[in-house]
Amino acid sequence: MKIAKFLTSLAAGALIALPAFAVELKIGLQDDADVLDPAQSRTFVGRIVYTALCDKLVDVTPDLQFVPQLATSWKWSADGKQLIMELRQGVKFQDETPFNAQAVVDNIQRYQTMPESRRKSELSSVAKVEASGEYEVTFTLKAPDVTLLAQLSDRSGMMVSPTAAKATGAKFGDHPVCSGPFKFVERVQQDRIVLEKFQDYWNKNTIFIDKVTYLPIPDTTVRLANLRSGDLDMIERVAASDVGTVKGDPNLVYADAIGTGWLGVYANVGNGARADNPLGKYKRLRQAFSLAIDREAAMQIVFDGTGLAGNQPFAPNSPWYDKDIPVPARDIDKAKALVKAAGFDRIPVELAVANNPVSMQMMQIIQSMVAEAGFDVTLKTTEFATLLDAQSSGNYQLSRSDWSGRSDPDGNIQQFVTTGAGLNDSKYTNPEVDKLLLEARQSQDTAVRKQKYDAAEAILNEDLPIIFLGHQAWIWAYNKKVTGFAPAPDGMIRLAGVKKSN
Repeated sequence: MKIAKFLTSLAAGALIALPAFAVELKIGLQDDADVLDPAQSRTFVGRIVYTALCDKLVDVTPDLQFVPQLATSWKWSADGKQLIMELRQGVKFQDETPFNAQAVVDNIQRYQTMPESRRKSELSSVAKVEASGEYEVTFTLKAPDVTLLAQLSDRSGMMVSPTAAKATGAKFGDHPVCSGPFKFVERVQQDRIVLEKFQDYWNKNTIFIDKVTYLPIPDTTVRLANLRSGDLDMIERVAASDVGTVKGDPNLVYADAIGTGWLGVYANVGNGARADNPLGKYKRLRQAFSLAIDREAAMQIVFDGTGLAGNQPFAPNSPWYDKDIPVPARDIDKAKALVKAAGFDRIPVELAVANNPVSMQMMQIIQSMVAEAGFDVTLKTTEFATLLDAQSSGNYQLSRSDWSGRSDPDGNIQQFVTTGAGLNDSKYTNPEVDKLLLEARQSQDTAVRKQKYDAAEAILNEDLPIIFLGHQAWIWAYNKKVTGFAPAPDGMIRLAGVKKSN
């Protein structure tokens, strides 16, 4: 009898834990996310996970307009030095901690002061943040900063539970607690991240998925094969060479959006001992390396016409692109002359690259191109999160890395090239660039901002701490049983409104 009761109880518990009609969405990612803490993370796929896990103060629409999320409205003071936000009421974090103005203050201060935080430069214009009401928060700025709203639409605006953050400190990412539609269940590095629907989510009526599992699969061919076999429901960053296969499969749906980001090669010009290498020390060699690359050919081969060749943090079709510095044509003779003028014949260089086929293909092409100018490139392949760690610590000479892009131009340039900025892995420093980009942040006049970015670009195009290669489209594929997905140029996978039929 006791055994029977135990089995009955166990069965009931199993039914509670695994609902018979639970809807699970399995999403294949190109990389594994780094630490799941908005304060510390920097990966693109981490942002995809956060889109389900952590709501922000502000969101961005597919046409790059700012819209309410946890903040319902906002206004600027006349002098541009205060941003006042009204907050959504009745919101809970996933540990039942209430969301209010004090929670916002706690989050912003954590991003500003936590030793491990990468958000400091994004919020450097904020002098103080205070609860001006139970559901009203006021940002007071050191100087006008029109980019702050864009920062609050990304990781700097993601709200985590102050209770959990205080309890776990720098280990918050081991079990993140946010306010988004899905809460954290488990993570197995390089294998999966599992989330389940948060039943007390403020906008739960728009969520039709019970469980979402993210699986890092760097090989694009394997990722697509798993989608076609039914082991995955959706994949991001479909290889351009596989677009025809996706479109020809009656069980799949194709979606794309031109991205706001860039592809680049970082040069270690001042980040520790490994900056003491020829390309780190001599800008003429970086110029030669850049001139030896046929960007149009590389982008066409790798992205099959879906991307754009580029030489700036803004794409050639962007209003922020400086047309006076066009994408350079390959000039192997000039590249050789620069190498010779720098006093070199052959230059050995190690170039780190993530171990996914798309990145590898591009760097193998570039390896071959630059060899003609005198660069003997050794490719060092590694997992993407490991590559980023090496970049941060200065353990590299050249490193191939991408940026997913931001809605405001400041987000594509400032934090990569200004002195002490959180993503300045090159450790490049130039007071004039710092000054120009600060002035661009402070002006509400678009023409003035454009002038400042152009002036900074002229300097960066000479110094080349980052050698920009181009701009890619975000490409998704998903099973036809999945509906309601809206592609966006920020590359995020927003699950509100997404359904999956049996």
